[in-house]
Amino acid sequence: MIPLSILDLASIVQGGNASAALANTLDLARNAERLGYHRFWLAEHHSMTGIASAATSVVIAHVAAGTSTIRVGAGGVMLPNHAPLLIAEQFGTLAALHPGRIDLGLGRAPGSDPATSRALRRDPAAADTFPQDVLELMHWFEPASPGQTVLAVPGAGLDVPIWILGSSLFGAQLAAALGLPYAFASHFAPRQMYDAVALYRERFTPSGRPGALQKPYVMLGVNVIAADTDEEARWLFSSPQQMFVNVRRGHPGPLPPPRDGVLNELAPWERAGMEEMLAAAIVGGPQTVRRGVESFVERTGADELMVVAAIYDHAKRVRSFEVLMEATR
Repeated sequence: MIPLSILDLASIVQGGNASAALANTLDLARNAERLGYHRFWLAEHHSMTGIASAATSVVIAHVAAGTSTIRVGAGGVMLPNHAPLLIAEQFGTLAALHPGRIDLGLGRAPGSDPATSRALRRDPAAADTFPQDVLELMHWFEPASPGQTVLAVPGAGLDVPIWILGSSLFGAQLAAALGLPYAFASHFAPRQMYDAVALYRERFTPSGRPGALQKPYVMLGVNVIAADTDEEARWLFSSPQQMFVNVRRGHPGPLPPPRDGVLNELAPWERAGMEEMLAAAIVGGPQTVRRGVESFVERTGADELMVVAAIYDHAKRVRSFEVLMEATR
C-alpha cells in the first residue's frame, strides 16, 4: 500500500474553542505517528471560525515539538499572503529545530475572503506572481553565495522539501515545470483531478538540482470517514456534509455534530453541489474503506494519499484513522 498521510484543519467544533482544537490536533498527530502515518500537514485559513490553524507555522512547531518521527508540514502556506523571505525564515527555523521532518506545501489561493485579504494587506494581484514567488522562496533555501547581502537565517542551505498544491491545472503545470512534487486538493475540488494529474505527469521535467525529484510524485487529498460499521461511518459523515453545505451557502462555521436527515433538508442544487465537492469521499467500515481506497489508488495511480476526516467527536476521529490504517495494512 502507498503511504498514507493526514491533513488536519485543527477543526473547532460547535461548542468547542481553539484551545481544545489545538490540543486535539497534537493528540491526533501523536496517534498518527503511533499508527504509522507518513506526514501530518496543517493548512493556512484566515477569519474562519471553524479552523484554528491560521498561524500555520506556529501550529506546525507545536505539533513537531510534541512528536518525534512523523513528518510535519504545511498543506499549505498561501504564499501570496507572505514575503518569500519570511516563509524561508519560518520554515528554516522549523527545519533547524526538527531536521529532516519539515515539509512546505505552497498554494496561491488567499485562504480567505476579500475583506480578510485586505486586512492581511494582501495585494489582489499577488496571486499573479505566484510562480516568481515560488522561485524566490526556493532561492532563499539554496546555500548562500559569496558576497550575498540578504540571507534567510535559518533557511539558507537547509533541506526543506517544497510541494506545489493545487485544485486546477495551473498548479499542475507549475509543479511539472519546476520538477516539484504535486498535491491535488481532491478532498474538496475533485472535478479536475484526473486532468491535472495527467498534465503534471506528462510535462514533468526534473530540475537538475541536487537531491531533486527524478520522476513525478503525486499526492491526492481524499476524505475518509471510517468506523467499525458502515452505518456508524455514514452517521459521522453527516458532519462534513453539513460543513460543506454551510460553506456553499456562504456561512462557514464550527464543525457541527452528526445528525439524521441532513440530505432530506437540502434543495436539489445544494445536494448536487455538496456531492460534487465530496465526490472523492470514502465512507464506511473496514472492508468498505479498504475497497474504496484500493479502487481510488488504482484509478488515479496516486503515489501517496493525504487523508482528511472532519469528525465532530475527537475519539471517533482518532478511531477513524485507526480503522483506515488497520484496513489498508
